[in-house]
Amino acid sequence: MAPVLTSPLVSTQWLADHLGADELVVLDASVHTAGTGLQTTWHAAQDAYEQHGHVPGARYADLITAFSEPGSHVPFTRPGAERFEAAAAELGVTNTSTVVVYDDSVGEWSARLWWIFRSFGFDSVAVLDGGFTKWRDEGRPVRVGALRTPAAPSDPGAGAFLAGEERALWADHDRVLRAVTGEEPASLVFAAPWATLGDDHPPIVPGSTPITADTLVNPDTNAYLRGSDLERAFAAVIGAGEIVTYCGVGSAACVDALALTVLGHDRVKVYDGSLADWWRHEQLAS
Repeated sequence: MAPVLTSPLVSTQWLADHLGADELVVLDASVHTAGTGLQTTWHAAQDAYEQHGHVPGARYADLITAFSEPGSHVPFTRPGAERFEAAAAELGVTNTSTVVVYDDSVGEWSARLWWIFRSFGFDSVAVLDGGFTKWRDEGRPVRVGALRTPAAPSDPGAGAFLAGEERALWADHDRVLRAVTGEEPASLVFAAPWATLGDDHPPIVPGSTPITADTLVNPDTNAYLRGSDLERAFAAVIGAGEIVTYCGVGSAACVDALALTVLGHDRVKVYDGSLADWWRHEQLAS
């Protein structure tokens, strides 16, 4: 029987206690970046996963290719249902699995994959609080090397994975523009750490409230803030009827979306494409 989740976040102790459990799938969703702003590049972190280690039994989930839509105008565009199903099934996920996702940074990539799973109706998914950084710093076991592809089940139907109907968890350019003009109000939350934009970049979306992802985690433990600390971080927007989070490409935005979910806000959307999409439209309009 798969472990039962009670929160969007699980502790390192919870994961240590459940490693090896039936139907638990652990995914490393790390992505590494270079450069800032418009010169940013993204690289799959599978080499680091294999050479520097990972949580025992974790499989590498490639957000750049497998869990993104190829040929899109902007990086990390969410995949369609069929592509998502194939990528999840390839990693051994079934509809009865419990999935725990982590990465080796402040959690933006694991939160991104968590949001994708939830957007397709899969709720038995959580993010490892503190990620691989906290796991490693606590001296917990680490494995080096690649894992073999999961063996195909003897019953083909047993390994199937079907996405649910896509939920309205994403915002597009038109939705954000309606928030800017006031036609359809929403609080716009800018989640990218300022350093990632560099010194020379186009303006962010007008009317945004900066609540950057790096301010939502404890710098000593890499774990999410809790309780009153988290409430204070979102004090400027928590009363809004709808909140749209965004960043550079839609990754750090998912940290804010997860934190708001922890606080119980149930009308949160992530602007897929984020500033990469916003700036593209601004350029097309000029």
